[in-house]
Amino acid sequence: MPQLSDAIRALKTSSTVALNAKALELRRAGVDVIAMTAGEPDFQPPAHVLAAAHEAIDRGLTKYTAVQGTVELREAIAAKHLRENGLRYSPDQVSVSTGGKQVLYNAFMAILNPGDEVIVPSPYWVSYPPQIELAGGVTVTVAARAEDGFVPDPEAIAAAITPRTRAILVNSPSNPTGAVIPEGVLRAIADLAERHDLWLITDELYEHMVYEGSFTPVAQWYPERTILVHGASKGYALTGWRIGWGCGPSEVIKAMNRLQGQVTSNANAVAQYATQVALNSVEETAAFQAMTRGAYRERRDVIVAGLNAMGLPTPTPHGAFYVMADTRGIDPDENVAGAVLLERARVAVVPGTDFGAPGFVRMSYACSLDQVRTALERIAEVVA
Repeated sequence: MPQLSDAIRALKTSSTVALNAKALELRRAGVDVIAMTAGEPDFQPPAHVLAAAHEAIDRGLTKYTAVQGTVELREAIAAKHLRENGLRYSPDQVSVSTGGKQVLYNAFMAILNPGDEVIVPSPYWVSYPPQIELAGGVTVTVAARAEDGFVPDPEAIAAAITPRTRAILVNSPSNPTGAVIPEGVLRAIADLAERHDLWLITDELYEHMVYEGSFTPVAQWYPERTILVHGASKGYALTGWRIGWGCGPSEVIKAMNRLQGQVTSNANAVAQYATQVALNSVEETAAFQAMTRGAYRERRDVIVAGLNAMGLPTPTPHGAFYVMADTRGIDPDENVAGAVLLERARVAVVPGTDFGAPGFVRMSYACSLDQVRTALERIAEVVA
């Protein structure tokens, strides 16, 4: 067979996707595995959103839409960001894609030339470096320490800036750590982007999962250089519906749309309509988000207390639905997630190596409280 491209041969499989698939495979084989791998809410979407999907089918809203998404959905997205975040976007400053992943990839492709550097605080989401590298860029990581709650240090970011730096990426609340970056730190990072004439890419998919304090919209300071990445997967429990969106300056959004027009065209039409209804049904959706946020907070408190009690240091996350546990006390090697927790405790987690955090594992508590407690019992037996 003729050989594959160098870029694809060097591309790693997403560890979160691979380990979640492994957990599902074991379940199908009859093994009682608790999967704490995927970042997928265990709640069904709100009833009014499910009804909207049926309505879209009944009304025949199933055809191609504009590449960048329907005008109605882009208007709803712009209204959401004005209402909740004080950010003013016109519909032509919004691009709707097949999930937040595609928005990120479109953005990297739109702004990076070969050799351009993107500063990424670590631990980071597994797909950031591969996407940057596929776009020809270079990932420059800046470590955030567990003892600081995984909040990045603006001075360390400043020290990493070189003449080849093109962008700084921030993710708050964070996947994989759950860290919520304080407003002062975010402002300092934004000021660095302004001072050095850089793009600022802000991944805000976990906006509606902040447990203490409030969410800080990064684009409030320098909207002309900020590319905002958001979507319906997390806060609206619409993971498989695959609706993400990007907001930013018109020129970069147009560039992202040109790329999308050659790759996928529009996102799912039925899901676009359902997301439009979710965004416009302000009171119903807010009630759903408050309910899920309360459930996640309870699970977070249980899992953090349980892991720390058994000697696995775990900072308390203030957002998202993940914890990063220090497992070097179990085994200093990198195979804790597989050889220890999956095979012996029958709990599927993701090793920290692919997040830039060797010696840690990421656990998602987007599962039932009973599953969280059972997982802790199993892990405690192995640790003991």
